[in-house]
Amino acid sequence: MASLLITHIGTLVGLHPEGLLMLRGTEMAQLPTLENAWLLCEDGLIADFGTMDALPVSLPNDLETLHAEGGYVLPSWCDSHSHIVFAAPREEEFAMKIAGKTYEEIAAAGGGILNSAAKMQLATEDAIFEAAALRLNDMIRQGTAALEIKSGYGLTVASELKMLRVIRRLKESFPIPIKASFLAAHAFPTAYKNDHQGYISLIIDQMLPQIAAEGLADYMDVFCEQGFFSVEETDQLLTAAAKYGLQPKIHANQLSVSGGVQIGLKHQAISVDHLEATDEAVIAALANGNTIATLLPSCSFYLGIPFANARALIQANVPVALASDYNPGSTPSGNMNFVLSLGCIKLKMMPEEAVNACTLNGAAAMELSDVTGSVTRGKKANLMITRAMTSLAFLPYSFGQSQIKTIIINGKIQ
Repeated sequence: MASLLITHIGTLVGLHPEGLLMLRGTEMAQLPTLENAWLLCEDGLIADFGTMDALPVSLPNDLETLHAEGGYVLPSWCDSHSHIVFAAPREEEFAMKIAGKTYEEIAAAGGGILNSAAKMQLATEDAIFEAAALRLNDMIRQGTAALEIKSGYGLTVASELKMLRVIRRLKESFPIPIKASFLAAHAFPTAYKNDHQGYISLIIDQMLPQIAAEGLADYMDVFCEQGFFSVEETDQLLTAAAKYGLQPKIHANQLSVSGGVQIGLKHQAISVDHLEATDEAVIAALANGNTIATLLPSCSFYLGIPFANARALIQANVPVALASDYNPGSTPSGNMNFVLSLGCIKLKMMPEEAVNACTLNGAAAMELSDVTGSVTRGKKANLMITRAMTSLAFLPYSFGQSQIKTIIINGKIQ
């Protein structure tokens, strides 16, 4: 593999030391940088970096050189919460939202998750894969180079397995790390509307054994929320998943203070995601722990619901990540640059905090921060080069306009 030398970097961002896997609370304001820099990629990894006045004389023979023209170089975005495997978009619900229908009202009218599930059950695996691959290519062009993808639009044994097999094909077909979360506990199918335990038994007795046998999932996820899965049902599902080695990631407190955070913590969840609704008890439960609070501000933006209280979480020494929540119903966008902007504009995160939340902490929420998420020697050379900017703050400040000029994946210019 040819080596790549990036020169004339205006500012190299995210130079976290080896072994630092996550930033908590006020630590998130620490974003080490190096001005007027160079960076060397070898064998797909970050080999070395330094200042231009100390550029090594001895360099690899098979060397490609890229002039950054004074732009910033950052680690690629690490998006730890997405639903990009779906059969069809749901723009027919868009007008309902504009007219004032709530998320719950749209679901009650046959929209929402059950709408996506009906379309998923009719679609072929190949068609689903091709559509998801197009979305993923778009995300990579926008700077994402590590991704978690959930099932949950199947809601039958066959369709959930179909979704997870598509995610496996994406893992095999794309050069970025991808993690899979099993989310059959996303909603109750109509047939089980009055038989919750019947559907839970289907997940535990039929889906989990097959998923484990094929090695299709890295995590177990549950939508713990009023009108969806109760705390007790969530507890039962996560207990069953643990027997198959599936660690929990959980949808919690999107629409109400549901107890989802606390049940996630009981099961030592890698992350608790959403948290638009929090109270002092939720923040106290998360304080000083290792469970990452993954916030999804573009979901709040699209649905018109409250934004998560990032400042209170940070002040309580909680590790915070930002992710896209890309899905057809509540966040039809995988643009992490916009997520970064919303993190600053709506969550009142400082630019340094928001960048760390989209990179190192996002990687940690997928247990990938040992290999990506920062500019650290030995990590994957997954990077993005911006136009020349006056400061790091210009990146979230210029929302809606991409400043990314060049994408590098595994040391290769894309």
